[in-house]
Amino acid sequence: TFYLLYDWDRLVATLDDLLPRDHLPVVRALALEIDLTLASFVRGMGTVCFILGTYYALALMLVGLQFGLVVGFIAGLVTFIPYVGALVGGALAIGLGLFQFWGDWLSLGLVGAIFIAGQMIEGNYLTPKLVGLSVGLHPVWLLFALSVFGSLFGFAGMLVAVPVAAAIGVLARFGIGQYKLSRLYKGTSGSDDV
Repeated sequence: TFYLLYDWDRLVATLDDLLPRDHLPVVRALALEIDLTLASFVRGMGTVCFILGTYYALALMLVGLQFGLVVGFIAGLVTFIPYVGALVGGALAIGLGLFQFWGDWLSLGLVGAIFIAGQMIEGNYLTPKLVGLSVGLHPVWLLFALSVFGSLFGFAGMLVAVPVAAAIGVLARFGIGQYKLSRLYKGTSGSDDV
């Protein structure tokens, strides 16, 4: 990572020098749009992590779990990995809850319910709305990308699903735009009447 960051400008300049001169503006524009989309993804995931970390921390503190603040923020920090935030945070919270609430099954059940509710909120609302909209993907496409990449490549696929789908979305929107400008779409008369 250090050497990649150190030589990043030289690497980009070398790749830029290899691009065909006729297509240079288009490739640069697409690369910039993909870069902006990936930056939006990082901001969206950061927002999701912050919201879930705050939710977990406050909810665990309200239940009365000792170290609930720490557990909540740990769960929020690793939320960028699908399901891992809830699993790690839930395991930590339930493990601590077993020691603290032994015999008080209602409090222990509330700790588990907090993470189940958090996972439902994250999967059904936060990620599709905040991350999906920030990268220009419809929530259905976002869930489809997570499912396909998760099935094909497992855990690593789920990590790269949204950024790769966002980059594919940028290229697909460009392709559709080029198609609508072409004679194939407009026909031989060149009119827009359909």
